[in-house]
Amino acid sequence: MSENIIELKNIRMSYDSNTVLDGVDLTIKNGEFVTFLGPSGCGKTTTLRIIAGFESQTDGDVFFEGKNINAVPPHKRHINTIFQRYALFPHLNVYDNVAFGLKVKNTPKSEINEKVSKMLEMVNLKGLERRKIDTLSGGQQQRVAIARAIINHPKVLLLDEPLSALDLKLRKDMQVELKALQKRTGITFIFVTHDQEEALSMSDTVVVMDKGRIQQIGSPADIYNEPENAFVADFIGESNIIDGIMRKDFLVEINRKQFTCLDSGFNLNEEVDVVIRPEDVDIVPPMNGMLEGQVTSVTFLGVHYEIIVDINNFKWMIQTTDKHEVGETVGLYIEPDAIHIMKKSEYSGTFGDYSSYSEELDEMNEESAEAQALEESADE
Repeated sequence: MSENIIELKNIRMSYDSNTVLDGVDLTIKNGEFVTFLGPSGCGKTTTLRIIAGFESQTDGDVFFEGKNINAVPPHKRHINTIFQRYALFPHLNVYDNVAFGLKVKNTPKSEINEKVSKMLEMVNLKGLERRKIDTLSGGQQQRVAIARAIINHPKVLLLDEPLSALDLKLRKDMQVELKALQKRTGITFIFVTHDQEEALSMSDTVVVMDKGRIQQIGSPADIYNEPENAFVADFIGESNIIDGIMRKDFLVEINRKQFTCLDSGFNLNEEVDVVIRPEDVDIVPPMNGMLEGQVTSVTFLGVHYEIIVDINNFKWMIQTTDKHEVGETVGLYIEPDAIHIMKKSEYSGTFGDYSSYSEELDEMNEESAEAQALEESADE
């Protein structure tokens, strides 16, 4: 068996003059859980549909276990797909929905019974065989779709934002179940989402996409801790992205102050983007800080406070369990391993400053105060 199950080579897709995919190259290993992550319109669903055979690329090649499958129709690929809308048959009960693919293949009835029973047990639907689809919850319907998709043991299962219609708690439960199911079956899962937390918690490999191109491929930890450009750094979690200058290996200048870092290999005095995650910054007394600024906003989020600090008109976000007050002057202390250096890119200067965040927060607070005042005056 080939170690690589799916290979995309120079995949391009255009509709009239609109380029949807712009030279996508990707290798997916057998038994991997891979997630395509990116904003709406980035090309992730189109890539999924090309792998499935539902769309034909303008240029490039799709390989399955080393063989070119450009001309192979969807029903002849060893690939099944679960869509956002689960596409279940409303006139069939749970058992018949799951058994549908086996019946089409004229599988013996005893084998169908055995396989359906095993699948329903695997997705925690034992005892619901005769239930109608419209009487099931969203989570139960999704389990039916999963059982129907994997009962024929496809080599690859494509999942197009299948959790988007579920509420938050159920989504988190299903994330755990899907990951466990993938490990038990050994099927290669290719999952599409715009939810960063979903991608980080479920995947072996994350493929971050934007503007029809792959921006970065890596493990969840690599994507989070070592983003390759400002888009990835901003899209995966919160990030302070500051202009810097690499004075030499392991030494970067921010706000005319020099910081020891762990990065090297840049040109002397090269302009760079510096990423510092909010949870990696310590707020200290001003005299102990490496930088000094003023607190402009404090938001309590249960586990921690989200604090915005203005330093030379650039607003930093810091996440801390310590409370601070708006207007307070504070120092920021940053360890060398909290500083990540990236080369400048087309995304430089677009992300990383929380000025707009602060303005939106101020507007929300003002609206909330106005609403409360109106409510109080109405009560009077």
